[in-house]
Amino acid sequence: MEDKNEKQITVTSPLLPSLDEFIPYLQDIWDRKWLTNNGHYHQALEKALCDYLKVPYISLFTNGTLPLICALQALRITGEVITTPYSFVATTHSLWWNGIKPVFVDIDPITCNIDPDKIEAAITPRTTAIMPVHVYGTPCDSQRIQEIADKYGLKVIYDAAHAFGVEINGRSILETGDMSTLSFHATKVFNTIEGGALVCHDEKMKKRIDYLKNFGFADETTVIAPGINGKMDEIRSAYGLLNLKQVDNAIKARQQIVSQYRKELRETKGISLMDDISGVRHNYSYFPIFVNADEYGMTRDELYFKMKEHNILGRRYFYPLISDFPTYRGIESAKSDNLPAATKIANSVICLPIYHNLSKLEVELILNQIRK
Repeated sequence: MEDKNEKQITVTSPLLPSLDEFIPYLQDIWDRKWLTNNGHYHQALEKALCDYLKVPYISLFTNGTLPLICALQALRITGEVITTPYSFVATTHSLWWNGIKPVFVDIDPITCNIDPDKIEAAITPRTTAIMPVHVYGTPCDSQRIQEIADKYGLKVIYDAAHAFGVEINGRSILETGDMSTLSFHATKVFNTIEGGALVCHDEKMKKRIDYLKNFGFADETTVIAPGINGKMDEIRSAYGLLNLKQVDNAIKARQQIVSQYRKELRETKGISLMDDISGVRHNYSYFPIFVNADEYGMTRDELYFKMKEHNILGRRYFYPLISDFPTYRGIESAKSDNLPAATKIANSVICLPIYHNLSKLEVELILNQIRK
């Protein structure tokens, strides 16, 4: 088999609806002449997602960051919020935009999620909430987190950007906490090109969120709060309805790729993997490997760039840690001494290419490069 593949293998590739199916939806939107502001397809997608995700209320947004910002507004969060340094920057940027100080605690090196054992020590009189992340779609220890939140009277907002469709024993992980947010970016298992959603548990809060994402308008002349413009348009809502029809098949295809990766890399010295958790319906949104340079004979970065030379684009996700970026570097909790597990994981991770139409041949090319 050729070592150097001519075609670039990207870390991900978007799930796209059939153009033949999409065009009639577009024609209907053109005929209706209602492009945004809670239109027909927007309402249809919210309902369909509630059914698929097994949640009572969901509010669509134009991207995955605005739900985080609006969740903090809707719950009137202030002061300090305990969160993880091992995530995409949108998690803590949402806090910054709300004038809230992030307090970083270390992660569990097995799940890469926030370590519940580290949370209590970080709570101060200014703490008002915890913002955990279901990293790579792996569920957080929500029971432990909720026990801590209840003990100290804190709200819990989950960044579930990676966790579309993830369940534990048949129940959606989006049921946990006060709210959960989702991302429907093009790189995600389910996408609306750009998009996102905010999940809540009662009708009153759903109305408040809908006001907040539409400038605070309650009716034509009443503005109840200084809201923002976060509405999803009709075209992306229709696109999402079509993608929802095929997302289960896409997840099955991803699962097969994960099985192939695990089978072939399990015995590769210096490479460690994450396994499925019993009782969890995973969505296989990412496939991270962790490189032990001493055992593997090559550093993570050396492997990353060697793969790149062979047109294989992995991603060091998440590297650097959020706490290492200039915006947050001055925060006491951001010091690397406070975050040994997160620092080690960030310096050893590569997410391998994974998407629904990644071929077996391409997977073999990736595996061959790593095994060498």
